[in-house]
Amino acid sequence: MNKRQTWIFSVLFFLLLGAGNLVIAAPPAAAGDDINARQINDLFILASSKANPSVVTIASERVVQRSFRHPFFDFWGDDFGPFGPAPESRSRVLGSGVIINASQGYIVTNHHVIEDAEDIEVMLIDRRELSAKVVGTDPSSDIAVIKVEIDNLQQAQVGNSDDLRIGEWVLAIGSPFSPNLDHTVTAGIVSAKSRSDVLSLSSRRYEDFIQTDAAINPGNSGGALVNLNGELVGINTAIATNGFSRSSAGVGFAIPINLVMRVVDDLIEYGKVTRAYLGVLIQDVDASLAKALDMKSPEGAIVNEVHSDTPAEKAGIKEGDVIIRVDDIAIRDNSHLRNVISSSRPGDRRKVVVIRDGKEKTITVKLGELPSEETLAARDNDRDEDETVQSRTGFAVAELDSREAQQFDVRAEEGVLVTRINPRSKAARGGVQPGDVVVKIDDVKISDLSDYRRALKDYKEGDTVLLRIVRGEVFLYVGLELS
Repeated sequence: MNKRQTWIFSVLFFLLLGAGNLVIAAPPAAAGDDINARQINDLFILASSKANPSVVTIASERVVQRSFRHPFFDFWGDDFGPFGPAPESRSRVLGSGVIINASQGYIVTNHHVIEDAEDIEVMLIDRRELSAKVVGTDPSSDIAVIKVEIDNLQQAQVGNSDDLRIGEWVLAIGSPFSPNLDHTVTAGIVSAKSRSDVLSLSSRRYEDFIQTDAAINPGNSGGALVNLNGELVGINTAIATNGFSRSSAGVGFAIPINLVMRVVDDLIEYGKVTRAYLGVLIQDVDASLAKALDMKSPEGAIVNEVHSDTPAEKAGIKEGDVIIRVDDIAIRDNSHLRNVISSSRPGDRRKVVVIRDGKEKTITVKLGELPSEETLAARDNDRDEDETVQSRTGFAVAELDSREAQQFDVRAEEGVLVTRINPRSKAARGGVQPGDVVVKIDDVKISDLSDYRRALKDYKEGDTVLLRIVRGEVFLYVGLELS
């Protein structure tokens, strides 16, 4: 029997004896090496003993406001003995965390573990208990950094989550269900990578999960996912269940450590995360879109809308472009594109490859800084308001200096441009056309979109307004009944 046959026989022998699934660390053992049960066990033992001291248990307390109070108690007030429920109560949340900087006392965990917490306690592997303060949180990625003041900490060795392979063994370490179960170690494999849109978490914008079947349960959130070298490759964050159970069903998710550390660096330095952005609305390319666009496979992200005065508009990206690569990274879908762009820094230059009119085109984009949540919310509100106004008038409008205005011969210097019109609307029957510029509604002068929205706000369904319109060099009046 040659050396390779001896190695294969050894592997099969221990599998048949029930030694568990075969573990081959990266890189795999050479064909001539003998593998025995002790060596297999040692891979797990060494990895867990190396990573365990850096994992902590986190208990946070928050005030919970009651959303419902029975009217019966309003008569008796809040002090009606044991029967009068208090309008608020204190809730204790259990989670885990990982020490990433021992000298400074920085610990990474999930945002949802310490969200709205008034008190945060950290328990180390040696049973020391400490108070922690929040350094910064990022709800969009569900990452938070807290800090403790103490010496003799042991930090995790950070690995490279990009090097993870599907089928690779990993260990999950945390405190499931109870502080009495702290530093529980479970084993599994990497079931999949780059999972997104798998959790109903509306606040989370950036999903690029590692999926694992290592047991992850309530209390594991914020804990470590490590490889068999004991390197931190992810932060455990959530599980998928059948909806009736809060326990592991073999489908758990961890945030890749490369994404985590990008967020952590910003939180420590700035207290918030600065992300790059393009300034486009995008969607996945499904099979029908790929066929219509004559693409070989449904990959990439199609641009639905380019916002004005954004990096995308300035670089020349257009509606209908299909983004298939950023630098050397092939784009799988819209979630992947969002993660790739957001992991860059504002000011970075990226080569964005698009398919336009059936041909590939490379566009260099200087990325901007993602606007604040308040700015984005205001933009969404404006979009919703514009859609409401459009449904009332039967036509869509835009600023005169917008990209839409470039296709029309606009002579007016003030007003709003009619860009699209419903052919069945009363406005169309009244003679309103794309390219018209609305400069007055009744006696209110219209200079821009803000004036236009305000002017229509106080009218109700059935009211008739008088529009003064500029078409080329001609002024027109149109009476329009609002829907």
